[in-house]
Amino acid sequence: MALFGKPKYTIVRLKKKEMPDGLWTKCEVCSELLFNKTLDENLKVCPKCNYHFVLSAPERINMFLDKDTFQEYDKDMVSFDILGFKGPKSYKDKIEADQLATGLREAVVSGEGLLENKRVVVAVTDSRFIMGSMGSVVGEKISRAIESATKNKLPVIIISGSGGGARMYEGVFSLMQMAKTCAALAYHSKANLPYISILTNPTMAGIMASFAGVGDIIIAEPKALIGFTGPRVIEQTIRQKLPPGFQRSEFLLEHGLIDMIVHRKALKSTVGKILEYVNPAD
Repeated sequence: MALFGKPKYTIVRLKKKEMPDGLWTKCEVCSELLFNKTLDENLKVCPKCNYHFVLSAPERINMFLDKDTFQEYDKDMVSFDILGFKGPKSYKDKIEADQLATGLREAVVSGEGLLENKRVVVAVTDSRFIMGSMGSVVGEKISRAIESATKNKLPVIIISGSGGGARMYEGVFSLMQMAKTCAALAYHSKANLPYISILTNPTMAGIMASFAGVGDIIIAEPKALIGFTGPRVIEQTIRQKLPPGFQRSEFLLEHGLIDMIVHRKALKSTVGKILEYVNPAD
């Protein structure tokens, strides 16, 4: 008999409608669930906590340069396993896997284009490809881009997103790229041409210790991890607790390592204004 004379009710469990994959992204910082279309329209910046998601090199170029003006340099250049590196996965297999996963040939895309109608040379490292580490091809492509800018009297802009530093698979050949890229920048500077370095999350190790750290003007995105080695390794080495926010953009701006922090939405216009100041004749 039904309780209080009311008829019995049958509980029906409805089958949950499956939601298509690829529509939503969870913010890594605040855990907000973000609609991908909205996130893309906001240049992949969380509207709730302002977290700047990692971007691919092609995404950065499309956002940063004027539409359909980019001309890529050395796009068919690929790395060679000169050491015959052996490990859980060979260097050759690692390169092929990342080429397939990213659609890139290497960890950097370089070329020239227009930024607010100003001709510039750009190079962008991509952390999805062996963590954006610098091997001989990455160093060569960046050096060639800088040399082209020097020859044609153009500004250089390098956007760094690399947590891998020098590429261990190539040993000393990768370390040589640190000096090579800085030498190319020294000649560029001697020609009185500007170099703007833009640091994104993460910019670490051999990348930060070479071309990323020697810009005439160094800009960082908010809360980017920037440094030589990770905070955990530093704490274990010096046996001291590091200050809060150590190696983040805001801490480094306060201590004079970088010149400014710029939100992704304002990055293109800010660099455009800087170029007006340093290259007024163009």
